[in-house]
Amino acid sequence: MTLSIQIELHKEMLQHSEIKWSDIARQAFEKKIKELHWIDALLENSELSEEDAERIGHKIKHEIRKRFS
Repeated sequence: MTLSIQIELHKEMLQHSEIKWSDIARQAFEKKIKELHWIDALLENSELSEEDAERIGHKIKHEIRKRFS
C-alpha cells in the first residue's frame, strides 16, 4: 500500500526516525475498522434511512463546531 502525505508532514516524520510510522498507520487502520464494525452492529436493526443518518450527522457536526468555535 502506498500513502500520499504532505511534504511538510513527511519532513517532520523524518525528524523522528525512531518511530515506526508504518505501525502507526496500521494501528489507525485497525482502530477505524473496529469503529466501523461497531457502527455496523449498532445500525444493523436500525430503521433509520441513510438519508436520516446523514441529516443527523450533519446536525451533530454543526453543534460540535458551534461549541468549539
